[in-house]
Amino acid sequence: MKRYAMIGLGGRSSFFYTALANDFIKTSLIVGFCDTNQTRMNVANDHLAKLSYPSAPIPTYKAVDFDKMIAETKPDEVIITTMDRTHDIYIIKALELGCNVITEKPMTIDEVRCKAIIDAVERTGKKVRVTFNYRYAPHNTKIFELLGEGAIGQVNSIHFEWALNTSHGADYFRRWHRDKRNAGGLLVHKSTHHFDLINFWLRSYPVSVVAQGGLMFYGRENAEKRGVTEFYTRAHGSEVAKKDPFALHLEEHEQLRKMYLEAEHEDAYYRDQSVFGDGISIEDTMGVLVKYASGAILTYSLIAYAPWEGFRAVFNGSKGRLELDVVEMSYVNSGGEQGAEGALEKCTVTLRPLFEKPREIEVIGGLGGHGGGDPVLLNDLFGENVGEDRFGRAADHIDGARSILTGIAANKSLRTEGVVWVKDILDLKY
Repeated sequence: MKRYAMIGLGGRSSFFYTALANDFIKTSLIVGFCDTNQTRMNVANDHLAKLSYPSAPIPTYKAVDFDKMIAETKPDEVIITTMDRTHDIYIIKALELGCNVITEKPMTIDEVRCKAIIDAVERTGKKVRVTFNYRYAPHNTKIFELLGEGAIGQVNSIHFEWALNTSHGADYFRRWHRDKRNAGGLLVHKSTHHFDLINFWLRSYPVSVVAQGGLMFYGRENAEKRGVTEFYTRAHGSEVAKKDPFALHLEEHEQLRKMYLEAEHEDAYYRDQSVFGDGISIEDTMGVLVKYASGAILTYSLIAYAPWEGFRAVFNGSKGRLELDVVEMSYVNSGGEQGAEGALEKCTVTLRPLFEKPREIEVIGGLGGHGGGDPVLLNDLFGENVGEDRFGRAADHIDGARSILTGIAANKSLRTEGVVWVKDILDLKY
C-alpha cells in the first residue's frame, strides 16, 4: 500500500484525495495534509469524514512544517497542488527528502525554477509525474494514434484554437492567477495543457516561438472603454456586483463558501475579486507561432472570454488533413461537481485524405472531467497492476519542462517582440 501526503488544499486537491478515498482505498493511504490555511485542511478532512474514510481525520501541518510532515508521516509520494510559483519549492524538498512527486500542471513557471527541478531529479534519482489529464482523453489519444499511423503523412502545420468562456475563462481573473508572478500568465498556467498536447501528438518539442497578446477584455481600463461606470473590488458585500454577470458569489456555493469565504480570516485571500478591477497583469488574448524539431509549424490562439468552451485542432499533412472539434462543459473551479469540470459535450474527429472523401472517425467517448481524461489519469497514477501504456501518456519532468518552455518563450517574446529560441532559455539536451 502506497502512502501519500498532499500539500495545497485548494480547489484542485479534492480531485486527488477524493479519488484516493473512493476508488483506490485498497492500494493507497493518505497520511498527511499540508497548507498555509488550517480552515481549508479542515474542509478536506470534513469531506473525507463524509466519505467514511477510515483514516480521517488526516494529520494536518502548516506549510512551514512541510519537512516535519514528511519526517512524521513517511509518505512514498507527495501530491503538490499549491500555487504555481511554489511548485518548485515543494517538488525539490520532497525529492531531497526521499519522496517521489505527483504535481499539478504547470510543473513550474520559469526557466530558473525548471532547471532547479531537473537538477534535483538527477541528483536524487527520484521521479516527478506531471498530471497532464488531457493526454488521457479518448479523442486526444485517438489523434495521437492516427498521426502515429501516418493517416495524413508528415505533419507540416497545426492550427490550434482554444476558447475559455465567460465562466471558466473569467475565473482566472478573479483568483491568484490574475497576478502573472503567481502563475506565469495563461500562456504558462493554462497553455501548458495545450502545448503538451502538441508535443505529445507530434512526438516532438518546440524550437522557436513568436507571440503577441495583451489584456484586451478584462480589467478596469477595458471596461471603462466599453462605457462601464460602476466598479467593485470583490463581489461579497457589493451591491454593484449583484448586477454583474461576471461576479462570483461565494455564499451561493457551499464548497466555495467553506474553502474560501470562511477561510479569509487566516490569510485575507479573496476568491471573488472583480474581473474588471485593477491589478490584473495577465493576458486574456494570445496568439503564438511555434516551430518544432519535427519541422511542423503551430499557429495557436487562446482567448478567455469566448461565448463557448472548447477547442479546435487542425493538422495538415503530406497525405491530407485531420480535424478535431471539441465542446466542453463550462465550470468554475470547485463551484460544482468536480467530475463535470471540462466534461465532454460534443466531439467530432474528421479525416480528409487527399483525393478521397472525408470520413468521420469514431471515438468512444469517456465519462468524467477534462474530456474523459481524468478517470484514466487517476487509474494510471493510483491503480493496481497498471501495465505499460502503449500510448506513453505518463508525463515526467522532461515533458513538464517541454510544455512550459513554449509558454515561457512566448512570454519572453511578448516582452521583446521578437523570435525566441527555446534552447537559449533552457537547453534540455534530451
